[in-house]
Amino acid sequence: MRSNKKLLASAKLYLILDTQVLDYGALLQVLKDSVRGGVDIVQLRDKKGSAKEILDFCAKVFKITKHQILFIVNDRADLGFLSGADGLHVGQEDIDCLAARKMMGQGKIIGVSCQNLAQALKAQAQGADYIGFGSVFQTQTKPGRQAMDLDLLQKVIKQIKIPVFPIGGISRKNIGQLIPLEVTRVAVCRDILLAEDVIKATKELRIAAGGT
Repeated sequence: MRSNKKLLASAKLYLILDTQVLDYGALLQVLKDSVRGGVDIVQLRDKKGSAKEILDFCAKVFKITKHQILFIVNDRADLGFLSGADGLHVGQEDIDCLAARKMMGQGKIIGVSCQNLAQALKAQAQGADYIGFGSVFQTQTKPGRQAMDLDLLQKVIKQIKIPVFPIGGISRKNIGQLIPLEVTRVAVCRDILLAEDVIKATKELRIAAGGT
């Protein structure tokens, strides 16, 4: 099995499995189809589920991903650790990267949400494995957040040495705006979760981000 770090280094497409968009059953079907379409990383974003519900869902995810595709838990370090997830993603209001690393261990992936260059530099200095940077475009996930200046995204991509995944409202309709900025990987939610053909949407987004 390839290491988590090697899987991350080659990753192009990061899918957010958001329980505010679809229920567990529908998310599992999207996961199966997105794996067939070539997704590289999947993250569970569940703000309301109980510990038991989340752990049960994680167990079902591993039957699909088999640790060949990185599975990341959002926010919940305790459940990320207990589930055996490949990594943890934290926001600016969650535990910091150092604490996340201490809990998850050295072999796991730690990602950090950032909205400016200073946050990205701090996350990198603290040993984050990747950064989710956004919101690039307006998104229903963060309705109060304005779309960012794309010049800022380009500056972060140039200055940050670890993988940067632009996130926020990215779809097949607008991903073309990011390619000239040297974007080579993206994180997507609704454009895959709500696609009529998940396999096709996954393939198209991965290719647009520089995958094959």
